[in-house]
Amino acid sequence: MSGTAFLLAFTAAWLHAGGNVFLGRRREPEAAVALVLLVGVLAFAPVAALTWRVDADAVPYIVGSALLELAYFASLAAAYRAADVGLVYPIARGSAPVLALAGAVVILGASTSTGQIVGVAAVTGGILLVRGVGVARAASDRRGVLLALLTGVFIAGYTLVDKEGLHHASPIPYIELVLVGPALVYGLAVLARRGQGAFRAEASGRLVVVAIVLFGTYVLVLLALREAPAASVSAVRETSVVIATVLAALAARERPRPSRLVGATLVAGGIAIVALAG
Repeated sequence: MSGTAFLLAFTAAWLHAGGNVFLGRRREPEAAVALVLLVGVLAFAPVAALTWRVDADAVPYIVGSALLELAYFASLAAAYRAADVGLVYPIARGSAPVLALAGAVVILGASTSTGQIVGVAAVTGGILLVRGVGVARAASDRRGVLLALLTGVFIAGYTLVDKEGLHHASPIPYIELVLVGPALVYGLAVLARRGQGAFRAEASGRLVVVAIVLFGTYVLVLLALREAPAASVSAVRETSVVIATVLAALAARERPRPSRLVGATLVAGGIAIVALAG
């Protein structure tokens, strides 16, 4: 893996983790997520137009991915309302590659390897440590864990769909078309449920920067994929699980809980093994 590819993927990991810690600590996480979606779609529309290539065969994948993305953003925001980002993010991001692998094996008939099984075991153990084994948890934390796992299901789903859909379209126009529907539908749903006050409370210059940064991480990963194999890029990219755990603790002005930090490290390591053994 070249130094350039590593730097691009590692930068994407930091930016994605930091952006999610910002969203996870919002008073109105649903409104914050809705605004990030809307701003990101608007900001990247010119880039999508300049790089436009979308075949008719991409339409079913765009529709399927849009539905999964809508469910993903809704469950992620709900998880951030229920529990802290240091609990939600590692579980959501960590479970997704494992679920995607399971989906590829069950639905697409793909084969698996010993390395991937070891990686799955590491991720599972890490998630249990992040959650806290034998620890009495508040009802909100239990809800957060369930929503994080549900979020992982939707991440796995759109990952499998997008892998096929991107054969029929350029990446940025594809993701633009996928997200424009969820941005509008989710934005209107949040407006109806939370009201204009929630949007006013979250609208800020910092949120605009976070929106562009989070969409920009996708571009950084695409650039990294030009320089290195997907498995290597994915392995570096998922260090965001550990980064987010540390950043969340620092943002809350507390030391990272050792068990949660070890769990997040296991999750990231397991994802790396799954990716590199694929």
